[in-house]
Amino acid sequence: MEFKKAHFVTGAPSLDECPEAYYPEICLAGRSNVGKSSLINALMNHKGLARTSNTPGKTREMNYYLVDDKTYLVDLPGFGYAKVSKKERERWGRDIRAYLLERPTLRLVIHLVDIRHKPSKLDEEFFYWLGAQRLPFVVVLTKGDKLSHNKRQQSKARVKRILDEMNIEVPIVISSVKDKTGIEEVKKLISEFA
Repeated sequence: MEFKKAHFVTGAPSLDECPEAYYPEICLAGRSNVGKSSLINALMNHKGLARTSNTPGKTREMNYYLVDDKTYLVDLPGFGYAKVSKKERERWGRDIRAYLLERPTLRLVIHLVDIRHKPSKLDEEFFYWLGAQRLPFVVVLTKGDKLSHNKRQQSKARVKRILDEMNIEVPIVISSVKDKTGIEEVKKLISEFA
């Protein structure tokens, strides 16, 4: 993949409103405010492609971006502390699970975790669930520019230990949209699966 051009296609509130399952799909998942939209913008070198916000829970649909006319990047709603009703959060959970299990064109899940914090209980449950479902995934540690080199390595080692305990072996990439750390590595992983 060249990551030359991309455009927003649609926001799908549920699986049956997703575009026709035609192009391979790479989805980005993680807590609210972890940097999914920022990563999409960095991958495409296009600041305004995916809307970013300081308010957690802004992404309420599965947002589809068509890249190079041949692959979808799908920004999933964040899980965690979004200021929405419990009922709405549960619906998102059901829709996201349905998407992850039933979407025939899904090729890879990019699970984003904020490098500054220990993976949350939800993150750990998601690691385990993805592993149990045998869904191909990678872990991208975001906001790497906020920590020193040593702290970044400690954080990566901590995530690796958690995954090792679950018998899961997947790539772990340290990234920063500010200084472009890890962006090429993420592009390479996407290209392998797309």
